Order: sequence, then structure tokens, then C-alpha cells
Amino acid sequence: MRLPTYAGTLEDYTLRGTPLVPRPPRGPFTRTAFAAAHVVSDPLAERDPWLGRPAVDWENTLKFRHYLWDQGLGLAEAMDTAQRGMGVDWMTAKELIERTMIEAKAHPLKPRVACGAGTDQHAAEDLKTADDLVAAYSEQMEAIEAAGGQIIIMASRAMTAAGKGPDFYQQVYGRLIDQAAQPVILHWLGDMFDPALSGYWGHDDLDAASDAVIGLIEDHAARIDGIKISLLEQSREEAFRKRLPEGVRLYTGDDFNYAALIEGDGAHYSHALLGIFAAIAPAAAQALEALSAGDTDTFHALLGPTVPLSREIFKRPTQFYKAGIAFLAWLNGAQSHFIMPAGFQASREITHYAEILRLADAANLLVQPELACERMGTLLKLHGIA
Repeated sequence: MRLPTYAGTLEDYTLRGTPLVPRPPRGPFTRTAFAAAHVVSDPLAERDPWLGRPAVDWENTLKFRHYLWDQGLGLAEAMDTAQRGMGVDWMTAKELIERTMIEAKAHPLKPRVACGAGTDQHAAEDLKTADDLVAAYSEQMEAIEAAGGQIIIMASRAMTAAGKGPDFYQQVYGRLIDQAAQPVILHWLGDMFDPALSGYWGHDDLDAASDAVIGLIEDHAARIDGIKISLLEQSREEAFRKRLPEGVRLYTGDDFNYAALIEGDGAHYSHALLGIFAAIAPAAAQALEALSAGDTDTFHALLGPTVPLSREIFKRPTQFYKAGIAFLAWLNGAQSHFIMPAGFQASREITHYAEILRLADAANLLVQPELACERMGTLLKLHGIA
């Protein structure tokens, strides 16, 4: 096929990868790994996609979660990869959590599922006080606990919109952590993923923000499972995880440097809570299996080629990465169409999708090559490329 390039040309391309075969794990992993999964739309039921609630294809949305679980991965549910606040509202997310937890409880591998609790059932400007924010978070936390999921306290746009300092964060988060039935996962999402989260933890300076959240974790260490950090700075994450109290995990959300961070430096390592793991599941799961067996060569041979792919999917503007996740799911037959809630597939250009195909092929992640070529050809024709 002829693919567009970033040089503005068309270039002949033939698939050359050897597809990895998704399979069950052969043993337990030494790293906890959550894949953050997307939501599959039902385009036939969609009405007013920019204004109303999204229409969800529940069968294929849940089927994709089974695909991840079958390979030994855990699931981060109803997070930003599922377009929370970007096409998916709280009522849809709540139904997603409830349906997912029913499926997870029946799955033979009993996968871990952690679910995002936020404040998006209210407009950010309506949540001004600590009581407002605690009440909004609590409604979602209670729904997650009722369904049987673990709580991830997601970063909220309402926290930054309130315009308060670090003491305000300590007050709100302290109350939320203390009321949870089980240890929670905290969530620090950098402004490259959502510009509205700039200044989180009450500081514009990231060093000061790190000090603030470490202080919060130290005050509540027994009730915190870990913290997911998505700042795309390897050295900052490495420095941060050294400061964590014993028993509190660092879940990397660094979709640029995850291979090195998961392997670790000999003294410390990161676990994973990553959107990219949903797109690269066979490589991720089999690499984690190799790492658990002490085979770092195979770990890097499998995971290393996925890093250029991830860097392309998460290129700036980073918040549009969800389109690349859904695109690969379509190429690999996990869904029959490339339609996303709120028409989000239009957030990236055809050259980006062509580059994803090339890099996924190089990482051996096009599991149905003929189907991938057919579907890429359809997308190219829609863009006037025969």
C-alpha cells in the first residue's frame, strides 16, 4: 500500500513483522500491570455525538477487557483512556464500571480492576469548597466500592479550578483516603494529558508539587496502595519513587519511558498503569512474563520496539492519544469500525495513523495483517489516497 509520510509524500509500504500471538501467562508477574482500556462506540445507536451521552457497544467493550485479562493484565477502568470528560460522562462510566466488575468477578484469572473516581458529574466551576469536592468524589467512590472495584482517586479539573493552595489538597485528599474501605491509588496526571490540570497539588513548580504529595502519602501510607504518575519525565519518576514509604507502589503512567522504569535500577522499580498497554497487550504481557523469569533480554526485545509506537501515539497534543488506541483496536479486529465517542477519531491526522501502522508492524503487533491492510486501505481512500 501507499502510505503518507511526515515529509508530505506517499511511500510504498509492505508489512514485514511477525505478529505476536496473544496467549495466557505461564506464571505470575513480578510487576502489577493495569492496562487502561478504551470504550467501543455503537455508531448505529449514536445520536448527537457532540452533545449527548455516548452510545456504547457493550458487547465489544467488555470483550476487549476479556482480551486483556486473558493475557494476565489487570484493568484500569473508566479512566481518561475511556474518554472520561472527553465524550464519556459519569453515568456512562458508572455503568461501565458495574458491567466490568460483573465480568471480572466471573473471569477465571480473577483479574485486578481499579476504577477511576472523579468529580465529573458536576461542572468544575460548581465545586468551590472542600465539602463540595469531597461529596462529589464520595458519590463516585461509593459506586465503585458497591461494584467491588478498587478506587483510583483521579486528578480532578475541579481541584485546579478551585484555585486553592496545597493545604486545600491535603484537606480534601485526606478525607477521601480515610473514608475509603480499602487502600486507594492516587493519580497525578500532567498537564500534557489535560491542560486543565496545570498546577495540581497546589503548585506550579513540579518539585514543590512532589514534596506536597509525598507529604500526603507519608501521612496516610497505610491506606494508600500506590500512586500513578504521568509526567513523561523518567528521572523525575525515579527520584520520586525513591522517596515513597515502604509498601507504597509507584505505578508508572509514563508512556515514553515505561520499559526502563518497569525494569528498574536494581534498587527500585515501577509497576504499571498505562493506556499504551491496552494497545500493545501481547508484547506487554509476554515481556512482563520474561522479566518475572529473570530474562531481561527477552523483556527488552519484546517491549523495546513498542516504545517508538507509544511515543507516536502519545505525541503532542498528548490528550488525543485515545484515537491511536482505538485505531489499533480496529486494525486488529477488536472492533468493526473506527468511530469514537464525540467523534474523537478526527483528533489525529491520516499521516499519524499511517505512522502507527508502520510502528505497530515493526513491534509485531498487527495480529491480523491482512485485516489491518484492508482497514488501512479503507481509511486511506476516505482521505483521497488510493
